[in-house]
Amino acid sequence: VGGKRLRPIMMLESYRIFGGSEKVIEPFAAAIEMIHTYSLVHDDLPAMDNDRYRRGKLTTHAKYGEAMGILAGDGLLTYAFETAGAAFSMTDAPARVGRAMQVLAQKAGIYGMLGGQVIDVESEGNPGMTLEKITQIHTLKTAALMESALMVGAILAGASDEQVAQMEQIARKVGIAFQIQDDILDVTSTQEVLGKPIGSDARNEKTTYVTLQGMETSESEVKRLSREAIGMLQQMPGDTEFLEELVRMLTMRNN
Repeated sequence: VGGKRLRPIMMLESYRIFGGSEKVIEPFAAAIEMIHTYSLVHDDLPAMDNDRYRRGKLTTHAKYGEAMGILAGDGLLTYAFETAGAAFSMTDAPARVGRAMQVLAQKAGIYGMLGGQVIDVESEGNPGMTLEKITQIHTLKTAALMESALMVGAILAGASDEQVAQMEQIARKVGIAFQIQDDILDVTSTQEVLGKPIGSDARNEKTTYVTLQGMETSESEVKRLSREAIGMLQQMPGDTEFLEELVRMLTMRNN
């Protein structure tokens, strides 16, 4: 099991902030965790990062074989949308469910997480990597699914288009900060604390925010982005204190 379940928590909190109180959010919360988990299973595969440990345990392909790793990821992605589809029968506002489903698919697909992964793989060993390209990868590969979490929660609760767009921007800042922190931890942490091998970026000849900007600038950028995200959250309706604290935790974490 394991995992922080950050994206479902973000989704549930966004739903609550905008006044949502029904069970219609639950299938989407389960679905987004399935999508995130599938992406990790595939990310660890030999053709990708080739990592044998995740969350302190052997990765799926390392324990069950490469074919089962591929199939497990495929199964999780498919089952995610089967699960989210159950929300249609749990609400009097099916149009919101349809819009939420579209956001979930788009942010997980070629214009979101999957697209970011493609650029990331194509950029390995590329000496011409720029800060702009790194930020694009972070925005798509990591931030997009967090954007989906906050947007889906807001949409299902009946937030306005402007509020949904603001939640997307908040999540983008959090996601980029989260990934820069991940790059920092890949250099500074240990496998015991992180639960997965460190030095993976260097081993795969990956240019990261840290290798381009240095540790001090990277740490400052994490703080700046999290500050801005929290400032925007404070403009939202409802009690945002929990989500603010979650942002602080994500950007100051050591694993």
